[in-house]
Formats: sequence, C-alpha cells, structure tokens
Amino acid sequence: MKRPFRLKSLLLTGAFALISQATLAADKVTFQLDWLPGGDKASIYAGIDQGYFADEGIEVKISQGRGSTDAISKIATGSADVGFADLVALLVARANDQVPVKAVYSVFSEAPHAFFTVKGNGINSVSDVAGKKIATSPFTSSNIFLPLLLDLNKVDQDSISLVKADPGSLAPMLLTGNTDVVISWITDAEKYRSQAAKAGKELTVMPWYDAGLKFYATSVIASERFLQQRPDVARRFIRAYNRAVEFTWAHPQQAAEAVHKQVPEVDVDVAVATINSIRSLVYNDASASAGLGNFDHQRLADTWKSTAIAQKLDPASFDPETAISREPKLAAE
Repeated sequence: MKRPFRLKSLLLTGAFALISQATLAADKVTFQLDWLPGGDKASIYAGIDQGYFADEGIEVKISQGRGSTDAISKIATGSADVGFADLVALLVARANDQVPVKAVYSVFSEAPHAFFTVKGNGINSVSDVAGKKIATSPFTSSNIFLPLLLDLNKVDQDSISLVKADPGSLAPMLLTGNTDVVISWITDAEKYRSQAAKAGKELTVMPWYDAGLKFYATSVIASERFLQQRPDVARRFIRAYNRAVEFTWAHPQQAAEAVHKQVPEVDVDVAVATINSIRSLVYNDASASAGLGNFDHQRLADTWKSTAIAQKLDPASFDPETAISREPKLAAE
C-alpha cells in the first residue's frame, strides 16, 4: 500500500535534482573591460555582487583590458563575449575593417573628454587655452577630437603647444607648472583632485561636452557571434546590466564596495567619488530622451559625423546604424 507514495517521493526527488542541475548550469559570459577596474567600471561589479546576473542565470567572468581597441579586438576574435569600448573606436573599426562587433547599450551618452587645469591661472573656458601649453597622452582618443573642439571654440590650433607625455607624468606636469592644461577623461578627475590637494592646489575640470562636443562614448559591445548564437543570453545579460547601472548610481557606496570586494586594490573612497563625478555622463538629457542604454538615431549620426571629420573620412562612406544592435528587448526598456 505504501509503494505509490514511495514512487511519488522518488519522482519528486528526481524532479528537484533536475531543477538543481539546471540552476547550477548557468550560462557563462566573459566580459572584457576597456581598461583597469575602478569606479567608472563599478556597474559590472555591482551587477555580480547584487546577484542581478545570477538572477538571469548568467555567470560573468571579467577580464582587464588595455584600451578600447584591445577590447574590440578580443571580442571580435572570440576571447570575450561582451565588454566596454568607446563607441567612436567601434565606429572607426567597423568603417575601416568591418569588425564583427556591435554596440548594444549606451553607458556614457556624453563623452568624458576634458581639460584639466589649476584653479586661479586664468583658464576658465576652452577659449582660454589659446597660446597655452597642453599636455596629453599619445594613446587617448581625445586627441582625435581636439582639433574639432578648438575649431568650435574659435581657438587657432597653431597658437597652442601640444606635448605628448606618459599618462603617469601628466598630473605632475600640471601641478609643477610644466604645462598649463592637461587633456584627460572626467573619470580621472578624482585622482587628479587628490594629487592637487596634496600639492595645496585646486583642480578645474572643463568637460568638452559643455564646449560643443556632444556624442556617445563608452558603450557595452558584443560580438556578432554571441548575438546570433546566444540571443536569449544577450537579452538577459543586458536586462541584468541595466539593473546594475541603476543600482550603481542610486547606491554609489555599495557599488564601490562591490568593486573593492572583487578587486581589493581599488580604493573604496576614490571609487565612490568617481561614481558620483561621472553621473552626468550616464544621466543627462540624451539618456532621458532616448531611454537609459538606448541609442538615439540622430545623436548616433552626429557621433559618426564628428568622428568621420576628425578621422578625415567621408561621413557618407559608412552607416553608423550597422554598428548598433537594436534587436527587440536587447537594449534596456
């Protein structure tokens, strides 16, 4: 008489075992950073720490990077599935080499390029850099857009003295007076502010988007292979990542702690300050209009036009829409 009950128990046990196996078999995704971990990368770490990717049945492995070109190359060749890269770098790579990579989510809908200078030296706007010495890294994409910025602000390019130096020497050059201005990204502002304070000085940051250069920058990119072969994983990944972005800027302290927990060398206070300082790159009129993570058609076209002019390419030679994936429910809704 007890056999039916025993059979039912065995069936239930087997069912729970199958569910447990399915739960354990999470989809693995390799995420490629475009640079070293820090507050500006907090969203991907927060998504892991808060369990957003686990909620979607995804296990994320993060790989450090050495620039957007490096990230695009690794994703194109299959070393990673998804990652961060400057949209401008992707547009150029697609236009020149047709790399099989597409942008799926806009992280920075304003570009982070900026002038850094010391407060009190008479440089308060882009137009004030005329006749000044400007130091920059030879590797930054900001150099591509400098001529456009100067033209927009009616600064004679021949009037400035542009010096290229190792990235690590830029802050010391500025603080010792060996240069009037440094070109860097807003994401580095807190590091510069800390060094300036130790030298008894105050940093002035002049974002280029306030001076007329308005275009997309850091984006989440993915290989076409990943998008075509695992479209459901891609959708679930973006859904989880969007939650992580919202959490990061709603709870910067916890997001910074998530980075530190996974990468101990990242200082929590610096990461918190960075997250707060770059909020305007994520939340702004462009993201409010198109929706967080989405690419506005006209702004995308303007981004490519600025890029093409800066690269001395024909804007009509490439359609930037081909570099974006607008699959249903792929971008954040």
